[in-house]
Amino acid sequence: MRTFKDYFLLFLKGMGMGSADVVPGVSGGTIAFITGIYEELLHSINSFDPQAFKLLFSLKFKEFWIKINGAFLLPLVAGIVLSALTLAKIITFLLDKHPIQIWSFFFGLIIISSISVAKEITKWNIYTVLSCLFGIAIAFVITMVTPSTTPDELWFVFICGAIAICAMILPGISGSFILLILGKYAYIMSALKNLDTAVIAVFASGCIIGLFTFSRVISWFLKKFHNYAIALLAGFMIGSLNKIWPWKKAELFRFNSHGEQVPIFERNLLPTDYMTETGQSPMIIQAILYMALGFMMVVIMEKIAFAIKKAKQKSES
Repeated sequence: MRTFKDYFLLFLKGMGMGSADVVPGVSGGTIAFITGIYEELLHSINSFDPQAFKLLFSLKFKEFWIKINGAFLLPLVAGIVLSALTLAKIITFLLDKHPIQIWSFFFGLIIISSISVAKEITKWNIYTVLSCLFGIAIAFVITMVTPSTTPDELWFVFICGAIAICAMILPGISGSFILLILGKYAYIMSALKNLDTAVIAVFASGCIIGLFTFSRVISWFLKKFHNYAIALLAGFMIGSLNKIWPWKKAELFRFNSHGEQVPIFERNLLPTDYMTETGQSPMIIQAILYMALGFMMVVIMEKIAFAIKKAKQKSES
């Protein structure tokens, strides 16, 4: 039985997922994984099956609520939605004004998270290593793809939602970056900011269809090939570090709704080359401190999760 504290923690984890999903390069699935709710999240999503809808249409709301694990999903989804609607402006502002510090924080967070995920592998062999390397290669290639110009019609918005949500629940692959590649990141962010209900509704519909379909594939893979699946997910996270590298130089630009020129594709630089090519300080000491902060946050979350798990086991015994 969950307590108010448990629900509040779920809400905070949802906010963490939502804030990560609006950043191109960071995955909400990563936050779900490192906070220990990833498999329960997949299980809850998969519970939306014909039996669940039969209970709903039969007006058996209590049984439906239990079936879909509503007590878990409600605070989590509330946190995700609130975060996506409110923190999007804050995070984009910080990335614009303090990019090195913010990207360094995420870089440290992803490094330690990939290590934490890899700890879940019970047995390493050549196939596990190959699975990890395959994940690294896929994520790396995705981060190297140049964003394209695509139509704004609602049918394409629906497709973008279905594709992006698949990435959002995969640790290491950013749904926001998939939207950037598809040329729809700014479009969707603008729709959220301006509460464009038509675009939001169509995009959300695509997300729902993609979520219910893809989550079953991931759950099956985790159940049947646990070690290989975990190695693949850890590889995704490592490969995504290419996108999160703190020192970048903009190569391609677009004009936003205010007529301002903003970057849509950036090239990674070594800290020693950053000052030469951009004329700005690489702020190496600050970058290291923010990476350490990302490390510490994951370690603290792991310790809290372990303490809660141990307390529950003690109370049940």
